[in-house]
Amino acid sequence: MQVIEVQRYGGPEDLVRVERAEPESSPGRVRVRMAARAVNPVDIWTRTGGAASFTPGLALPIVLGWDIAGVVMDDAAGFTAGERVVGMLPWFQLATGEGTYAEVVAADPSWLVALPDAVPLVEAGTLPLNGLTAHQALQLLDVQSGGTVLVTGASGGVGGFAVQLAVSAGLRVLAVASHGDEKHVESLGAQQVLQRVDPATLVSAVRALVPTGVDGVLDAAAIGQPLVGASRDGGTFVGVTSTPDVERGIRSQQVQVAPDAGQLAELARQFAAGVLTTRIVDVLPLTDAADAHRHVAKGALRGKIVLTS
Repeated sequence: MQVIEVQRYGGPEDLVRVERAEPESSPGRVRVRMAARAVNPVDIWTRTGGAASFTPGLALPIVLGWDIAGVVMDDAAGFTAGERVVGMLPWFQLATGEGTYAEVVAADPSWLVALPDAVPLVEAGTLPLNGLTAHQALQLLDVQSGGTVLVTGASGGVGGFAVQLAVSAGLRVLAVASHGDEKHVESLGAQQVLQRVDPATLVSAVRALVPTGVDGVLDAAAIGQPLVGASRDGGTFVGVTSTPDVERGIRSQQVQVAPDAGQLAELARQFAAGVLTTRIVDVLPLTDAADAHRHVAKGALRGKIVLTS
């Protein structure tokens, strides 16, 4: 099978196509023939060596990729050969250098759920990592229906799903959109769409709408410390990549995304029902992973790049 390896930390040119033997059927694993996986910012960060401290002692080469969308190859662990599935490979927790930039993956069955027929596999490839991160971040926020949340990075994968999930949970959402993306973010259901500006101006804009501050801040754009002023006294601040120092009784946490079959099944159901939508800017073959990384690293993409195989 074809696999894309990182043979040394560096640029996109250090993503190398190699041939490996397909994993053999084994107890406690489900083999999935991959159809699609999104290219996520964490993949870029890992490729450059920025995430090496999360997996001390891990030797190169490594294979990137968290998202699983494909077809089960064998009757195993309650799944049936030919069944379409979606799942998330917990790359950092696994810490083996195995990922989904491969034609076949051997997955723990607890990572996988059946994929509704209404969801195309390419679109499903954008759901696991970003959808679960958004869902689990909102759980940490713990803002009750009728409360107000601020979501940064609403033009992106995590932020976009967070806006939709928060709206469906009955929250008032203030969402920060990249320039030119305001209409798209508004279409996700955000009650107020704010432009991406410097943090001080953004906090002032939030306070103009909610003078006492929002109940929760979901910082998918990693703005951090300068955004704390948007929260009310005793509110909650959840970061995707880090947490700031807080004050005024604000609770600060960082989401550590983990596989959860029940949550993922519900996300897939909402996807099939049209409650959740995704944006895909390009679909490329797995062998073009280096080009995909170049595009993602430039930023300003209005949607995900999905690698198919």
